Amino acid sequence: MRLAVLWAVLCCCKVLYGQQRTRVTGQLMDKGLDVPISNANIILESSSQQFTVNAKGEFELNLSETGEQMLQISALDFITKRYSIYLDGNPIDLGIIYLERDIAREQTDNLITLTEGDLSDDFESVSSTMGLLQSTRDIFLNRAAFDFGQAFFKVRGYDSRNGMVLINGVPMNKFFDGRPQWNNWGGLNDVVRNQEFTNGLSINPYLFGGILGNTNINTRPSGLRPGLRLSSSLSNRTYNGRLMATYNSGERPSGLSYSVSASRRWANEGYVEGTLYDAYSFFGALEYQFNPKNSVAFTSILARNRRGRSSAMTEEVFDLMGAQYNPYWGNQDGNIRNSREREIFEPIFLLNYTLDTKKLDWNIGVAYQTGTNSRSRLGYYNAPNPDPTYYRYLPSYYINSSIGADFVNANLAKEAFLEDPQLNWEQLYTANTNNADKAAYLLYDDVTEDKTLTVSTSFNAHLGDLIQLGLGGNYRSTSSENFAEIQDLLGASFHEDLDTFSDTLNDTQGDLQKTEGEKFNYHYNLDASQMEAYAQLQLTSKTWDGFVSAEYSNQQVQRNGFFTNERYLENSFGPGNQISFSNLSYKAGLTYFLNGRHWFTATAAQMERPPIVQNVFINPRENNETVPDLQQEAISSVDLGYFVRLPNLTGRISAFYTRFQHTTDINFFFVDSGLGSDFVQEVITGLDRLHKGIEFGFEYEASSSVKLTAAGNFGEYIYASDPSIQINFDTAGPEEDLIAPEGTIDLGVAALKDLRLEQGPQTAIALGVSYRSPKYWWVSATTNYLTNNYINLSAITRTPSFLIDPETGEAFPDATEENVGHLLRQKKLEDIYLLNLVGGKSWLVGGKYISLFASVNNLFDTVFRTGGYEQSRNGNFGQLRQDNQSGSPSFAPKYWYSYGRTYFLNLAISF
Repeated sequence: MRLAVLWAVLCCCKVLYGQQRTRVTGQLMDKGLDVPISNANIILESSSQQFTVNAKGEFELNLSETGEQMLQISALDFITKRYSIYLDGNPIDLGIIYLERDIAREQTDNLITLTEGDLSDDFESVSSTMGLLQSTRDIFLNRAAFDFGQAFFKVRGYDSRNGMVLINGVPMNKFFDGRPQWNNWGGLNDVVRNQEFTNGLSINPYLFGGILGNTNINTRPSGLRPGLRLSSSLSNRTYNGRLMATYNSGERPSGLSYSVSASRRWANEGYVEGTLYDAYSFFGALEYQFNPKNSVAFTSILARNRRGRSSAMTEEVFDLMGAQYNPYWGNQDGNIRNSREREIFEPIFLLNYTLDTKKLDWNIGVAYQTGTNSRSRLGYYNAPNPDPTYYRYLPSYYINSSIGADFVNANLAKEAFLEDPQLNWEQLYTANTNNADKAAYLLYDDVTEDKTLTVSTSFNAHLGDLIQLGLGGNYRSTSSENFAEIQDLLGASFHEDLDTFSDTLNDTQGDLQKTEGEKFNYHYNLDASQMEAYAQLQLTSKTWDGFVSAEYSNQQVQRNGFFTNERYLENSFGPGNQISFSNLSYKAGLTYFLNGRHWFTATAAQMERPPIVQNVFINPRENNETVPDLQQEAISSVDLGYFVRLPNLTGRISAFYTRFQHTTDINFFFVDSGLGSDFVQEVITGLDRLHKGIEFGFEYEASSSVKLTAAGNFGEYIYASDPSIQINFDTAGPEEDLIAPEGTIDLGVAALKDLRLEQGPQTAIALGVSYRSPKYWWVSATTNYLTNNYINLSAITRTPSFLIDPETGEAFPDATEENVGHLLRQKKLEDIYLLNLVGGKSWLVGGKYISLFASVNNLFDTVFRTGGYEQSRNGNFGQLRQDNQSGSPSFAPKYWYSYGRTYFLNLAISF
């Protein structure tokens, strides 16, 4: 009996000791102005616990942990500080903690410039993930965004559709391609920099999330630093100049707060020739706080962006003209005119209600977005191709002639191209003048007008100290009108709305003759809706954290045609079938804390998602036909990590394995295949992708002024299956010219398994050093090495049809495995070496902050290829071999080239 009593007493003592808490207090102050800092976050690094401060910058923490721990203190626009504390039950008063303004935030402005402008719209498959990562303090992800991004590096090789972007808890990714459209809030850096990023499969308070991570942009005025900020920027990248003004009222006694911001960005020509930039952005937000726990906010974002686009080019064109060449523009009346411009204006309006208590967080958001996304291009009808880089205008056309190389005409073509390498607008007007008022050439816009309504809610309840329950969901509905619109008839009076290849009507019920401002060629609507609901449970203890999360989603999409296309009389006009997908997804994670300085994580997910709308319909511009036997995509992902937080060393190393299954892709091109020649829609189904690798990032604080960083990624991203290939084409032409009278043919499987994916460099390493002076200036340098970058493959050339001679219908006798393998060897791009410099200086003058920021990317002015793709024109062995014999093929791969040395300079003053 006595032994039992003694045992009970010991257990009680142990429990009481385990529940012993340490009280930690302090106050945060602005180092320059000596005023309190509110809206700061304090994180206990050995756990998932986060704390906030009050309006006076004061905080009081009651921590149950024991031993040596690290506190991380961060606030918007200030440098993060880390404090080592020892918890033993005795109160700790940290006193006044001064935080220094972080002028390095201007680097984010430079990053957003890269995100908006670097990619050609014809190569959206390399859509950058840089913008998604701008808010993270993770060392590796920081390097991925600010350094590796210049080479279009993708974290883990993931497309940006795998990361969600939210504004005030409302999802913003597009239905059509699943990606966020950063231009929708471009130029509003001051009011969108308050961001919360969750990496990878980590639990998220607003939604189930994607495997790349999630960024929530908080635009509530109460969360923005009060005051007026004016800034001016210079750059030689996408825009040359920028002016921006922002005013935040801050929290007021009345409970009412507001923010306004505006910016203007411009360039007659960016780094690439002929790429104009013209953008205006406006922001307004109003918030009313009924009390410290309840608030309602209204936000409006209006960002208009117009810019000239550039083109990928073959090595032949690059050798003749260099990396800054762009064939899309020409001079007209002494002014630069780009034939391919993109203009985006899609205003966003949000209404949010927020409840924030110690036990419950609840957010409700409603967003409405409408507007236009248009892309211009030249159309030509029974007339020569106006593109100066058209293959018949280049020297290689004569060198690769089927009757033998013609070097005389090749040299003449070279001289003619060098003399007049740009688009000739005058010739287009002349051709129309001589064509009896009918347009041989015209400039038109491919227009998308979306109307999207989103309702979102998230509910997080703290069920005691150890358990947190999260529930939420969202509903999105989009009506997307798509059409071509005549912008400029270039001197002609009308255009005949016919398909010139088959001489058939695009709009049988409309007028044959179309004029400026009228819709032509195609006109249809895509209606899509999606519902998502999730639940998640998080458990916390001293030595481990764990979570489980599940989501159910349902998506529906339908096409409704407004034109009756003569080539598809039966299924072009009116509504098509409604396509529906139901999906279930699960994920779970566990964190084990070895102690306050070392911990391990493991997360895993099994997810289903519908294919993006872009890959549901085979050719939505002309008919309602959908991809046959369409499946939802499946994603399996595992992530293991080790984290270290020592007083002078922080970082992590992670291993990842992700498999994408049942994906679909659709491509459009003209092909000379082994079965015939036509303009086709290539449908790829059953495509699996495998992404695996290791990534790491470490920072060592050598002194109070000097920091050293090392970050890197060793990845392998490959095709994990041999997908099925089907080609589709219209049957309106002469029967003898058809590949097949059914309008579709199954080409079997493409031999892609184990070949590398075109997902940017798969290996990247960065070493950096930074110095921060007590006199408020800093400088940093980063050297980067990137390799294992491969171009996108042509799937049709890796099908059995590639081996067939279209003249005989039999296999080419010399199409041996060795010869075919040599011809189709996947091209690896050159290794990349980059040195980037960043620096800044700040002054406090009469209570006003003045900051100067400068960055130089690619200091040594290196030119390298950032990506590319194989052309599919030569779709049979004999033709591809003939084209490659000279060493300068007419249909060689096309590449995107890097910018050389670029700079960004920003001067700002804050009141």
